[in-house]
Amino acid sequence: MEYSRFYYCASLILSISGLVFPVMVGSIGINYGQIANNLPAPDNVVPLVKSIGATKVKLYDADPRVLKAFANTGVEFIVGLGNEYLSKMRDPEKAQAWVKTNVQAYLPATKITCITIGNEVLTFNDTGLTDNLFPAMQNIHTALVNLGLDKQVSVTTAHSLAILEVSYPPSAGSFRKDLVGCITPILNFHAKTNSPFLINAYPFFAYKSNPKQISLDFVLFQPNQGIVDSKSNFHYDNMLFAQIDAVHSALASLGYSKLPVHISETGWPSKGDADEVGATLENAKKYNGNLLKIICQRKGTPMRPNTDFNIYVFALFNENMKPGPASERNYGLFKPDGTPAYSLGISGTDAVSANTTTTTGAPAPPSPDSSSNGYLSISAAVKERCCSCIGQLLFPLLLLSYSAFRLAF
Repeated sequence: MEYSRFYYCASLILSISGLVFPVMVGSIGINYGQIANNLPAPDNVVPLVKSIGATKVKLYDADPRVLKAFANTGVEFIVGLGNEYLSKMRDPEKAQAWVKTNVQAYLPATKITCITIGNEVLTFNDTGLTDNLFPAMQNIHTALVNLGLDKQVSVTTAHSLAILEVSYPPSAGSFRKDLVGCITPILNFHAKTNSPFLINAYPFFAYKSNPKQISLDFVLFQPNQGIVDSKSNFHYDNMLFAQIDAVHSALASLGYSKLPVHISETGWPSKGDADEVGATLENAKKYNGNLLKIICQRKGTPMRPNTDFNIYVFALFNENMKPGPASERNYGLFKPDGTPAYSLGISGTDAVSANTTTTTGAPAPPSPDSSSNGYLSISAAVKERCCSCIGQLLFPLLLLSYSAFRLAF
């Protein structure tokens, strides 16, 4: 397509978004995956990111084209060091060279605030990757210290929920016993360096694995009777909050209750294979629209009610070269031509019940089409996923955005 027209349309959307939602989604981040051969140039992506109100972007690499394109935009960046580079980062000199080339070179024009070392490493069952993860994190952090950048750039790694051995009820959340030895030094590193613990959370996978027992309304933030944690008496009316609090419990069980938990990926696919139950446009609209409402309410989870969310939704675009089931290629907010993957209108029927208050008394029984265990069978559900690069974000403005694109073309 002609990128001048693309830029015009994106700029038009940006103008509309500034009038309609100038500050509503300032705390939301977006994952910018690029496993595709048909995506627009990064310069043309800048207005799209701004059009959805995202102020934070997470990359899976340190693409110089992207980092240059977003210079002086004020957008915060998480850059990634891929799993394939972990072994090299055991060498302090190579770690420092990487930081100089991929981080220092773009500061301060591009606001890089964090580096993720690898992605979901501990659940690949690859001892080589696992053994290299923590040394790589240490050496990258040391490089930042040597360059005087450690106060502005943190170091972390993103985990799959499959690191949990127990996830239900949320108050009983715990890490897999075989991973505790690997996770504990990482948690100590986070505590010492004030860096966040990142988790990739997908209610979709839990629902896909057991749609007969898991309430669709519960995973889509739709009105439902929810569940009550019999130990804590906290009431949960959506699975994402239950997943997040299971992680909080797991951290507390190892003595790290104060570590901040950020959601590095979440989302819902708008399309999937025949056996991918729930992967539809309508469900993606509900998940993303309701998620946005909840984030903007700034209520936190039942276990952490006064904590603002830091959520990065996957992904900016549908990525046509991602391996795996069809859903993996259909999490994007936008198609490669810059038009919305689907319009997201929020009406009265989309209203969300976000009450997550402490409940005293007997636990509420599961709904007829679900079971307590089914609600939170998180770990088993996410293990089927070989690697992660998912999440989404959308809000009512995209309905206007889509119309703007149609008019411009």
